[in-house]
Amino acid sequence: MALVRMDIQTVVVGGGPVASLVILRTRTGDKDVQLPIRIGAIEATSISMGVNGAPSKRPMTHDLLLSTIKALDATLESITIAEVEGTTFFAHLNIRLSNDDLQVVDARPSDALALAVRTGAPIFASEDVVDAATLPDFSAVEESERQHSLEEFHSFVENLSPSDFSEAVE
Repeated sequence: MALVRMDIQTVVVGGGPVASLVILRTRTGDKDVQLPIRIGAIEATSISMGVNGAPSKRPMTHDLLLSTIKALDATLESITIAEVEGTTFFAHLNIRLSNDDLQVVDARPSDALALAVRTGAPIFASEDVVDAATLPDFSAVEESERQHSLEEFHSFVENLSPSDFSEAVE
């Protein structure tokens, strides 16, 4: 399974009828795309706290799991958004044990991301997920349109003559 390195671009903490969402963006490579994943509001808050480094008075569930991983003398090596079925995403925690064995643990993407931001672990998505569920990068289209508009304006200015500014005399 080929993997694509991702970064968290945006976390939207919704409420009421507004869904919470995390948007991952490809870090490098040929594909500059966004991967939107719907998540729960509590998980969005936890991811945001991890991104911002905001401490909580008491350990949240993700902090507890991270403490457990550390107590077992293991490290979170990376997370992978491994599959998508319809609108449901599946993730893996890639945990390196002290004996150098790698344990892959099934997780919800939101929980995996909350752990990754707390540890600085890299975030990956399988190429199949990227192909199936990402949005195209519209910023390239916007830049192309802006460039085209500038070229049209430049051409207009280049072709101006003093007579274009004179009023018609009758």
